[in-house]
Amino acid sequence: MRINNLLSVPGNPNSVVRPEYMSHGTLECRSLKASRRFYEDFLGLQCVRHGKPAMVVRCGMKFHIVCLEVGSSLKPGKLDNHWGVEVGSEDDVKRIWDAAHQLKDTYQIGQITDVLKQHGAYGFYLEDLDHNWWEIQYYDGTQHDDMFDFGDRYDDEGSTVSHV
Repeated sequence: MRINNLLSVPGNPNSVVRPEYMSHGTLECRSLKASRRFYEDFLGLQCVRHGKPAMVVRCGMKFHIVCLEVGSSLKPGKLDNHWGVEVGSEDDVKRIWDAAHQLKDTYQIGQITDVLKQHGAYGFYLEDLDHNWWEIQYYDGTQHDDMFDFGDRYDDEGSTVSHV
């Protein structure tokens, strides 16, 4: 899936920050060398070691993840706090799920969930060697655009918002 419009207008022009775009996030790893191998060879991400304790990771857009080497002070992540990777088809999801099982020991992959359809996407989650979670999914369309185009479905109290 190719994304046609890479930039969107920030949601609140009266905010204090007035951001141009979301630029990066962070995650932790025990070893940059071992994690880089997984990111590049399994996930297909581009990695650049820009500092002694850090490297940046990206895929396709002007957004990157800063990976910080923290050694034994690593704090395991939880499945609900994950990084999403979009692929081109449901067949790709199945192929990658099979590969994750076959290469589990090679890349020190932890848990791998079942493939299922949820939140309009078809995919699964896997836990990497640093206990970071990755969602591999196929969405027919552009999930990012759809989520924002649909607008709020719930109010601040969690009640359903009625759309006219």
